[in-house]
Amino acid sequence: MAENSTGKIRIGITQGDINGIGYEVILKMLDDERMLEMLTPVIYGSGKIAGFYRKALNMTPLQLHNISEAAEAADGRVNMVNVVAEDTKVEPGQPTAIGGQAAFAALEAATRDLREGTIDALLTAPINKDTIQSDTFKFPGHTEYLQASLAEPGRDRALMIMCNESMRVALVTTHTPIADVASKVTRDTVADAIRRFNRSLKEDFAVTAPRIAVLALNPHAGENGLLGREEQQEIIPAIEEVTEEKVIAFGPYAADGFFGSGAWKHFDGVLAMYHDQGLAPFKLLGMDNGVNFTAGLPFVRTSPDHGTAYDIAGQGSASAESMRQALYAAIDITRNRRRYAEATANPLKKQQIERKPRKDKADKPGERKQSPASDNEEEEEA
Repeated sequence: MAENSTGKIRIGITQGDINGIGYEVILKMLDDERMLEMLTPVIYGSGKIAGFYRKALNMTPLQLHNISEAAEAADGRVNMVNVVAEDTKVEPGQPTAIGGQAAFAALEAATRDLREGTIDALLTAPINKDTIQSDTFKFPGHTEYLQASLAEPGRDRALMIMCNESMRVALVTTHTPIADVASKVTRDTVADAIRRFNRSLKEDFAVTAPRIAVLALNPHAGENGLLGREEQQEIIPAIEEVTEEKVIAFGPYAADGFFGSGAWKHFDGVLAMYHDQGLAPFKLLGMDNGVNFTAGLPFVRTSPDHGTAYDIAGQGSASAESMRQALYAAIDITRNRRRYAEATANPLKKQQIERKPRKDKADKPGERKQSPASDNEEEEEA
């Protein structure tokens, strides 16, 4: 555990794609001295590239504390672990192979430190999923890479959750082509996603008895099989299965009416079947403060809900609000997990109390015999 005696949580922050808006939103996010009262930031990137963007965007100077490893991070300072060569070429707004290599170097170093416990949580700036591809990175995105790097086989499984103060949306399938989605929506995958979502809502978001809405796959929830049978054959049986386990799940709901009517407001979480079904309405309703959280793993990772935004890179117009909210979420979720672990570390064992049958005494003259209801009241008051 990297948290120190001051109670500050150590958050690793990856630079993301160096040609996107990663550095701009990182620098804007940390351009507030109050941030250092809450956490100890450790940026995995390049002090030189950070300086390039600071000057190009005419931003307030930010003093960086250069360190060789996260274990050396100092409280009250913005720490920088340099992971790329000083001559790394920066081309704002351009997707390049060099930019992809730099993004992976930061992610690899931060993931290692997260696994070893020298940082408490990970905040990732956006990457380009194409340019980052290499012999060592063959994944559709962060979620799948972290699953392969951090999960304990047979126990952990990553679950993508998009969240803000009012909505939490999880996905059964993540970066899956639409042509393959239906084959991956099965009773087992849906039931497993509901269980993992339910657990995350309790442990990560401190929701005592989560209410989960499950979306349908087909238009109009399949119209009783007319527009598809996945609802009847896979999704409904999955909901019934977890309901027997005392998970509070409802559905399946047709996605358009569910979001359009505002029904999502009555639930603690919404489970979508595929990426755009859940993320399109989420980003429409909460793009500025949305957070991407990777649940289901023994480590906390968050990111902003936007991409590299090459079209505005280097212009100084990027909003840091989503990045800032991702930082807050990393702190909150880390603390929630610790509180949950402490609260459930030594559960009381269920005890069977054997009650002896009561023998009614003979009624005395002028005394009324007590009814079973009044007997129970006496026992509760005692």
